[in-house]
Amino acid sequence: MDLLPYEKPEAEQAVLGAILIQGDLIQETKLEADHFYQKSHQAIFNAMVSVDKANKAVDMVTVVTELGTSTEEIGGVSYLSSLADSVPTTANFRVYELMILEAYRIRRARMLGSKLSGVSSEEEMPKILQDLGNLQDSNATSNRTKTDILTEIFKDMSTPHDGMSGIDTGLKDLNDMTGGWQGGDLIIIGARPSMGKTAFALKLAMRNCHHHGVSNIFSLEMGDKSLVQRMLSSISNVNLKKWKNPFHDFTPDDHKKIASAIGTYEKWQMNIHDKPGITVYEIKAAVRKAIREQPDKKHLVIIDYLQLMQPVGKFERHDLAIGHMSKELKQMAREFNIPVIVLSQLSRAVENRHDKRPMMSDIRESGSVEQDADIIGFLYRDDYYDKESESKNITEIILAKHRNGPTGTVQAAFIKEYGVFLNLDRRLHDHQS
Repeated sequence: MDLLPYEKPEAEQAVLGAILIQGDLIQETKLEADHFYQKSHQAIFNAMVSVDKANKAVDMVTVVTELGTSTEEIGGVSYLSSLADSVPTTANFRVYELMILEAYRIRRARMLGSKLSGVSSEEEMPKILQDLGNLQDSNATSNRTKTDILTEIFKDMSTPHDGMSGIDTGLKDLNDMTGGWQGGDLIIIGARPSMGKTAFALKLAMRNCHHHGVSNIFSLEMGDKSLVQRMLSSISNVNLKKWKNPFHDFTPDDHKKIASAIGTYEKWQMNIHDKPGITVYEIKAAVRKAIREQPDKKHLVIIDYLQLMQPVGKFERHDLAIGHMSKELKQMAREFNIPVIVLSQLSRAVENRHDKRPMMSDIRESGSVEQDADIIGFLYRDDYYDKESESKNITEIILAKHRNGPTGTVQAAFIKEYGVFLNLDRRLHDHQS
């Protein structure tokens, strides 16, 4: 009879046999008893784990002793001997291990699929879908050995670079402070309305695409058409206000500039998702798909903005939901080893202070956001509040938290008419998106 895809008895036998031959493999394996399909193999594996936890060598004698009277139930000593005899070498241990894990994931997926087909209310669906997503995520991660980690560290030490190990922000002073956006980091960028949050986020997305990366934008407030229009204005230096009536307001020169900008934009890997109320699970699924399609590119995720996301499940208070989502986003950053930038609204408490520069306590429903984030930054424009300010068209980027680096403030020029952020020492016509 043909075996089903979730049955891998030969692989299970080979793994158990290899451990009986080389007992220390039990300390290196990623397998757990539930990963085995056959109950007898689960019992043998559990016995091996118990022997190892007792600081004894895992071999035929110690495993049989641990099994005790249940030895006969799993086929007797003769079956254990046959397991060891059937493995000519332990060199293929990892291959057999992966076969078992694949079969387990198929079994688990079938079970969740069956559970999904039997749901009686919409409230049951998000948890099952999230479990399916986590099941797929488990296929993308693996435990690295000390040698793997030390090899990567040595490579970093011996490879020359320009001081920037992460994704270019497009702003020199910000790069100097952060080393670029780092994989695995959750970055929160907060600001009051009209400070240029979306323009700043688009600047980061465009810069990554400019360097042949993939930018994944999840816009919960603004539609994809408006976002693209903003980016085209940023590339071309065509005033954003002209998009209200481009047929009437665009000059012949504007048409030429926009046509050139469209040519640039078409070459970029810019994925825009403008679904309102999107969940973390849906974001993870979209990012996973993008990474699977282009695994060799540098991926950047931008979410605009945190408070508009839809939580999975029910929470007594909104701040608890926000805290849960920030934890999920941090886990996503680590799982995919990519920077995740999340924009956040700030409370009105800012407006009531003499110094209106934001603080971490100003993040709406902050909950555990402060704890989960690796970087918390704020955008502040003095000329927004003080029309006589000497800091015209200057945005302060305030890094209030930086888990792996310095905190402080850097400045950038913000040309609101085009939605452009520039280094202060760069003139407008020299800028690169």
